[in-house]
Formats: sequence, C-alpha cells, structure tokens
Amino acid sequence: MHQDFLSSTFSSLQSRNFRNFWLGQCISVIGTWVQRTAQTWLVYKMTNSALLVGILSACQFVPILLLTLFAGTIIDRFSKKKILLITQSGFLLLGLLMTGLVFFNLIQYWEILLIAISYGVIQSFDTPTRQSFVYELVGPKNLLNGISLNSSVFNLAKIIGPSIAGILMANFSLAICFFIDACSYSAVLIGLLFIDNFPALAPTTSKQLLKNVQTGVKYILKNNSIKLSAELMLIICTLNFNNNVIIPVYAKTVLHSGAQTFANLLSAVGIGSLIAAFIMSYLSKNGKNQKLYLLVIIGSILSQSLMIFIHNYAIALLMMGIIGFCNMIFLNQSNAAFQYAVPNELRGRIMSVYVLLNQGTTPIGSLYAGSLMDLTSGLWGFPGCGFFAGILLIPVILRHKALLKEWLKN
Repeated sequence: MHQDFLSSTFSSLQSRNFRNFWLGQCISVIGTWVQRTAQTWLVYKMTNSALLVGILSACQFVPILLLTLFAGTIIDRFSKKKILLITQSGFLLLGLLMTGLVFFNLIQYWEILLIAISYGVIQSFDTPTRQSFVYELVGPKNLLNGISLNSSVFNLAKIIGPSIAGILMANFSLAICFFIDACSYSAVLIGLLFIDNFPALAPTTSKQLLKNVQTGVKYILKNNSIKLSAELMLIICTLNFNNNVIIPVYAKTVLHSGAQTFANLLSAVGIGSLIAAFIMSYLSKNGKNQKLYLLVIIGSILSQSLMIFIHNYAIALLMMGIIGFCNMIFLNQSNAAFQYAVPNELRGRIMSVYVLLNQGTTPIGSLYAGSLMDLTSGLWGFPGCGFFAGILLIPVILRHKALLKEWLKN
C-alpha cells in the first residue's frame, strides 16, 4: 500500500527530463516567493496604501493580459527549452537589479513598478511555456501527475519562501531577499541544460501570428467543457486569488501585526495548497474529478466570505489553509481541463489562454481588492471578493445547467 502510494504520487518523476526540470523549479520558485513577499511588504511599508499595493500587482500582470495570447503561438513555433533559458536569464538579471537598488537605498516606488512590468513581460512567455512543457516531459499518461507535482513545487515554495522572507526581513534586510531570488534562477538554468531538447511542434511564419491566436481561442469556444472551465477561471482567478494584496493589509489593520504575521499567513495558504497538490498527485491516476472541481469552487467562495467574522490570528491561519487548499485543487483541475485531449500542436496556444485567465486577470482583481480595502477596511478584502464571485457565478450556472448536471453524474 505504502509503495503503491509513493509510485502513484511521484510517477512522473520517473522521467529524467521532468526530474531535472522539477528539481530546478523547487529551488527557483522558493526564491520567487521570497522576492514576492519582500516586495509586497516593501511597497506597503513605503506607501501605507492597499491601492498602491494593488497597482504593483496589476503592473506585474498587465503584460500577461496583453501579451500572453500572442506568446502562445510563439511558444508553439520554438523550442520550449530555449525559450525557458532566455526567460529565466531575464528573471535573474531583474533580481540582481532589484537587489542593487534596495541595497544602496536607491529604490523608489516607480522603479518597483517598472521592474514589475518587466517581470510581467517575461512571465507572459515563461509561464505558458512551463505549463505546456510538462506534457513534453512526461507524456499523456503522467500528465495529471506532472501537473500536480509541478503545482506542489509552487505551493511548497509558498510555505518556505514567505517564512524565509519573514525571518530575513525581521532580522537582516530586504536586499538579501532579492539577492536570494536572483541566485535561485541558476537552479532552473542548470536543470534545463540537462534536459534533452525538443523541437518546435508547429513551425509557422510571423504573418500567421493573429490567425494562430484565433485558432487556439476558437478551439476553446467550440469545446463546451473547456469553455465552462474558462468562464469559471475568469471569475475565481480574478476575485479569489488576491492574497498578495489582501493579506498584508489584513495582517496590519485587522490582526495589528507586522511582516512576520504577513509571511506566516502566506505560508498557511501554501500549506493548504501543498496538501491539496499531493492529494491530487495521488488521485491523478483516476483522471479528472469534476465533482471535486465544483465542490472546491463553493469552498473557495464560502471560506473567503466567512473571513468577515475572523479577527483571531490562529483561526485566520486555519482559514488561509482552507483557502489555499480549495484554490489549489481548482487550478489543478482547470489545468487538466485545458490540457486533456488537446491537439499537441495547439498546446502552447491553449495554455496561453489558461495563463491569461489565471494570471492576466490579476490586475482587475488586485485593483478591485485594493480599492475596496482603502474605501472600507482590511477586514472586507476577502469577503468582498468572495461575495462578488458568488454573484457572478449565478449566470454561469444558469447558462451551463446541462453540462454541470453531466459533471455531477460522472
């Protein structure tokens, strides 16, 4: 039983290529979360404004909103390994720049925004490439497992990264956080060098760029299951994934605490997400679970809405874990919905839409959450998003009643 659990949970690591990629990601994403935690706290400390923290988040994700669909067709034309070597090198240089500005006390709010925009431009190409690269590394049999283990890296980092950042910010300096982030990208670059190269799947000319984007979007619109997942992602990812904006304000204004509490709450989200990722890794052998998919949507909305009653630190940690658990399973099943039974030559374009819905909608949600908390208080960040998401889901449910009934039967 124990051996069966391990072989099921970690089956995709039998691929040497995926193993090299995964190990590099383990280190790199921790560095990214150290940087994100430090950057968010730095801006809130400098400005004391939830709205300006929201603008920071928006600046990082606006390029994804504008560029990701076009990035998808480029990803299908070139080697994903080569694209990742370029994007990860770009992240490393931005990390070194941020380190220097903070270390020499030259940092200004507008500089942070400019670096965030640059980060977003690179991420527009990096994220859909990494998402679609998993299929090439593990194949169709272990796709769900690869998605889940890739998610486990991200969520393990959400636990470790903020914790490290909290210790460094409290006892050392912010500059060290950004330096660790810069160094962490070396792990991915080294891992990529040990991966066999894969050729581009859809060689096309630049003249066909817009047509290729339309091909990917049309495929999604004609596939009712993916179309429903896209509509669900549009709502949930826009409104229920604003932790980086809401948590620092909630920590300071509701719990009356500082950087360490902020980091601990982020880590609690990561713990819930990591538990969900390992559960989904084990359950991946059973394929998609659409009942669970719908259940965690309800769980995400309810848990965020109930935060209106939470003023206690220990209960807040528990609620963050529940929110992280529900949101992780939601993303896992959304990813599977987008990648299952998709023509391989369209995979980059399909996953660019997934990334657009997952991250490209963040500017809207960040500005909404930041503005709401500035107008009311930090207590209304989570429930304001949860209530609104529940309202927006009603027409989606009514429009897809037949398909939802089919999902509940399976």
